[in-house]
Amino acid sequence: MSGSEVKKLILSANVRCWEVAECWGLSDGNFSRRLRKPFNDEEVERVKSIIAEIKAKKPLE
Repeated sequence: MSGSEVKKLILSANVRCWEVAECWGLSDGNFSRRLRKPFNDEEVERVKSIIAEIKAKKPLE
Protein backbone atom coordinates (compact mmCIF):
# COMPACT_ATOMS: atom_id res chain seq x y z
CA MET A 1 0.00 0.00 0.00
CA SER A 2 1.40 3.39 -0.90
CA GLY A 3 2.05 6.06 1.70
CA SER A 4 -0.71 8.25 0.32
CA GLU A 5 -3.19 5.37 0.63
CA VAL A 6 -2.10 4.85 4.24
CA LYS A 7 -2.60 8.56 4.91
CA LYS A 8 -6.10 8.41 3.38
CA LEU A 9 -6.85 5.38 5.58
CA ILE A 10 -5.78 7.32 8.68
CA LEU A 11 -7.74 10.45 7.80
CA SER A 12 -10.86 8.52 6.77
CA ALA A 13 -10.86 6.99 10.27
CA ASN A 14 -11.04 10.53 11.69
CA VAL A 15 -7.60 10.12 13.27
CA ARG A 16 -4.65 12.49 12.95
CA CYS A 17 -1.32 11.37 11.49
CA TRP A 18 0.54 12.75 14.51
CA GLU A 19 -1.55 10.48 16.78
CA VAL A 20 -0.52 7.44 14.75
CA ALA A 21 3.10 8.60 14.78
CA GLU A 22 3.03 8.99 18.56
CA CYS A 23 1.63 5.49 19.09
CA TRP A 24 4.17 4.07 16.61
CA GLY A 25 6.98 5.72 18.58
CA LEU A 26 7.99 8.15 15.84
CA SER A 27 8.05 11.92 15.69
CA ASP A 28 5.48 13.59 13.47
CA GLY A 29 8.20 14.62 11.00
CA ASN A 30 9.68 11.14 10.78
CA PHE A 31 6.25 9.60 10.20
CA SER A 32 5.53 12.18 7.49
CA ARG A 33 8.76 11.17 5.75
CA ARG A 34 7.82 7.50 6.20
CA LEU A 35 4.59 8.18 4.30
CA ARG A 36 6.64 8.93 1.18
CA LYS A 37 7.41 5.23 0.67
CA PRO A 38 5.18 2.16 0.30
CA PHE A 39 4.12 0.22 3.39
CA ASN A 40 4.35 -3.57 3.47
CA ASP A 41 1.43 -5.70 4.70
CA GLU A 42 2.81 -5.95 8.23
CA GLU A 43 3.15 -2.17 8.52
CA VAL A 44 -0.38 -1.63 7.17
CA GLU A 45 -1.74 -4.01 9.80
CA ARG A 46 0.20 -2.12 12.47
CA VAL A 47 -1.30 1.18 11.30
CA LYS A 48 -4.79 -0.36 11.36
CA SER A 49 -4.30 -1.64 14.91
CA ILE A 50 -2.99 1.77 16.01
CA ILE A 51 -6.04 3.43 14.45
CA ALA A 52 -8.32 1.02 16.33
CA GLU A 53 -6.44 1.72 19.57
CA ILE A 54 -6.73 5.49 19.13
CA LYS A 55 -10.43 5.30 18.26
CA ALA A 56 -11.09 3.14 21.34
CA LYS A 57 -9.55 5.84 23.56
CA LYS A 58 -11.49 8.73 21.99
CA PRO A 59 -14.94 9.67 23.26
CA LEU A 60 -17.79 8.98 20.85
CA GLU A 61 -18.41 11.83 18.47
